[in-house]
Amino acid sequence: MNNFSEAVRDVVRAIPRGQVMTYGEVAKKAGFPGAARAVGSLMAKNYDQSVPCHRVVRADGVGEYNRGKQRKIELLKEEGVY
Repeated sequence: MNNFSEAVRDVVRAIPRGQVMTYGEVAKKAGFPGAARAVGSLMAKNYDQSVPCHRVVRADGVGEYNRGKQRKIELLKEEGVY
């Protein structure tokens, strides 16, 4: 795993239940401003349950999820986000 991947996963693991961050916010906090699309690509391939990738959303909406957009919405609703 490279520094980018590790940094992004660490930031996403730290997002508290019931809160979200945008792909751009995650990229910036991980030290890679401007890498929002790369964050999205990494999250699309994530199946590590310790990385709550459903808490990472698009700036203009929920966005996709590797287990289906509807599942992402359900998880966020369970956490009181929507």
